[in-house]
Amino acid sequence: MSKFKKETESKNKCVELVGSEDHTHDFTVDEIQRIRANLLTWYDKNCRKLPWRELASQPDLNRRAYAVWVSEVMLQQTQVATVKEYYIRWMEKWPTVEHLSRASLEEVNEMWSGLGYYSRAKRLHDGAKKVVEKMKGNIPSTASELLKELPGVGKYTAGAIASISFGECTGIVDGNVIRVLSRLCGIGAVSSSTQAERKFWELSHKLVPQDRPGEFNQALMEFGATLCTPQAPRCHVCPLQRDCSALKQVVKQDTPVSILHKEKGLTSSNGIKVDKHVDIEECILCLPSSLWKPSLGVCNYPQKPKRKQPKEETLAVVVIKHDMEVGSHFLLTQRPKTGLLAGLWDFPNVAVESNQSDAYMFTTLCNFLENNLGITLKQRTQKRIAEVFHKFSHVHHKYMVFSYEHPEIKHLLQTSQEKSKIRWITREDLDTAALSTAMRKVFTAFEMHNSGENEKQAKVDRKRKRPNSHDGRKQMVLDGFLKSKDQQK
Repeated sequence: MSKFKKETESKNKCVELVGSEDHTHDFTVDEIQRIRANLLTWYDKNCRKLPWRELASQPDLNRRAYAVWVSEVMLQQTQVATVKEYYIRWMEKWPTVEHLSRASLEEVNEMWSGLGYYSRAKRLHDGAKKVVEKMKGNIPSTASELLKELPGVGKYTAGAIASISFGECTGIVDGNVIRVLSRLCGIGAVSSSTQAERKFWELSHKLVPQDRPGEFNQALMEFGATLCTPQAPRCHVCPLQRDCSALKQVVKQDTPVSILHKEKGLTSSNGIKVDKHVDIEECILCLPSSLWKPSLGVCNYPQKPKRKQPKEETLAVVVIKHDMEVGSHFLLTQRPKTGLLAGLWDFPNVAVESNQSDAYMFTTLCNFLENNLGITLKQRTQKRIAEVFHKFSHVHHKYMVFSYEHPEIKHLLQTSQEKSKIRWITREDLDTAALSTAMRKVFTAFEMHNSGENEKQAKVDRKRKRPNSHDGRKQMVLDGFLKSKDQQK
């Protein structure tokens, strides 16, 4: 490779979308019109049929806003496929904001169980009560009012509700939108940086058309979710490829160096126009050349922030069971009203050091139960039955699972009534209780252990009952049948 070529490839180049340094990382008027038209045409043909989209078209504005509000909260950090069934059940039970406001937090948590990020459910419930009690049941209609009045509603959710339900011409920015805009405009700064975030919102607001703001915002999200995806974008069928800076940069890498140094009207071998370039060392929004990886192509964008290493915590947890004539009952304790998994129900658990013995961990559990819940476990040594792992966004939990069969149900039932944090529940009711996913994993491990123990016992019992005789008589050897009566005498 020549020295000239090496120097050329080592330079950081900034894709200028509009041919003017004043509009680097921006759209021209023509590009805005073209992107709007192409994206809406694509959306009209390819949009998925989702339950919240059907409800968002109903004539009552309040019901439309509520339907969008619930869907957007559920979809935060949760996949569409997971949300659909939850959403349908939720809207069947609480079809309006008034219905939700009359529900208890316990009911809301039970309905949300398994969806994760439970603080979302609480804020949604609090917001519904505020709308009914302080706003006469009318959900705010502008993004600024939604952002100001409703707990848990941020800029994105406010923009989605306002544009989709009330037709306000306002942009939205979520993970899908960031990915699309960063590729279209060649924004390589860390996506969570102040400069990048400000730019994404500016671009989003510019793109939204007056006549179809809600549909355009949904199109932008849909496009990012299904076509301009994180790992395998379908650039070959992309309706926006003509205006994609990231794609132009990929094309540029395969273009002869002599062509790249023409000042204007650069065209690659496949016909995609490559715009004039300027040095990106002067631009805080460009992707540094040291971070560009040719093998990633357009997936070099967006540049995500480095994640902090999550904390690792070990907890000892005990499944306390009591068998009654009406069936088995299990002891649950309620979590604090604030913090991780606020208000949900757990099997009793306590943080422990991971390198401690089973005996030490179970003793720690016993002390916790006695000091905090007034429950005494007579047998203070127990063998661990399983280990369960669960990852939250900021912490990884390892649960050391113990099992305990408690004989003194009367005393415990009385204690339960005195302590609101304690609850006995049947096996059947566990399926619908407000348990976190982690606790459901714990219970699954408990049942699998019991199933294995029961199978072992069944084998022992079958072995014990295996017949060694016929009708209580000793089995005769074969020679006995062959002997004559005289010989047998």
